[in-house]
Amino acid sequence: MAAANTDPQYIITFDGGSKGNPGAGYGSYELRTRDNRSRVERKDYAGQITNNEAEYRTLIAGLEDLLATLQKAGKDPKRYHIEVRGDSQLVIKQLRGTYKVRHPNMLPLYEQARTLAARLGGVEWVWHERANSVAVLGH
Repeated sequence: MAAANTDPQYIITFDGGSKGNPGAGYGSYELRTRDNRSRVERKDYAGQITNNEAEYRTLIAGLEDLLATLQKAGKDPKRYHIEVRGDSQLVIKQLRGTYKVRHPNMLPLYEQARTLAARLGGVEWVWHERANSVAVLGH
């Protein structure tokens, strides 16, 4: 039997923004496996949303995509430890529990992200610099 590996089995890198704040929202996320297979998805959001709302919506889309991928493959999400990387200090620190969610528009997005993350075996919330998001996602 192989020794347990605590490295994440999947990495989600996400970034969102809006053209104006609020404005037309957009985002991208990358799903990457431990063996470096990856895919990037791009999103556009209707209506006027803030940069932070776009960040959360993009993260939620990435978590939903990963959970659907695991379910389609007949795999139990509780067996998977993931790492989530983003350049939004607000989103990462709220999900770590360091910052409180104060804005009423953000609370449902925060709760949805936490609910999705709770379906997995473990999530490490990692802040990285903007340049890392640009390198992975192109924006």
